[in-house]
Amino acid sequence: MDIKYSKHAREKMISRGITEAKVEEGITKGSKELQKPDKILSHYTYFCVVYKKIGDTNYIITVKPR
Repeated sequence: MDIKYSKHAREKMISRGITEAKVEEGITKGSKELQKPDKILSHYTYFCVVYKKIGDTNYIITVKPR
């Protein structure tokens, strides 16, 4: 899985103690919700991954608590 992170997402991951492995797990195992126009929210355990799918790449916008 190809994943790119925004600077904002990296900052939030560090401040919330969420690793890249957890983000990948959240994308694959989390329950999905679509947010217009083209964002995907993946809810998993105690956090939510907000990302866009651009081709085969998942571009992480932010990671936030649930």
